[in-house]
Amino acid sequence: MKNHIYKHIELTGTSPSTIEDAVANALQRAHKTVKRLCWFQVMETRGNIDKGKVQHWQVTIKIGFAIDD
Repeated sequence: MKNHIYKHIELTGTSPSTIEDAVANALQRAHKTVKRLCWFQVMETRGNIDKGKVQHWQVTIKIGFAIDD
């Protein structure tokens, strides 16, 4: 088995509806410019409040990708 080397970046995705959508938005954006995405880890979750209700989710994720040989 070959030893893989990974690099990671942090992004914050947002969504007015769900935490999952915020993560998906960040991953979809990263996929446009970063090759060989492999994994993600949720680092932080927060949101905006308006009149006592969640208005917008913000989720910071760490995304790992394999470095080409």
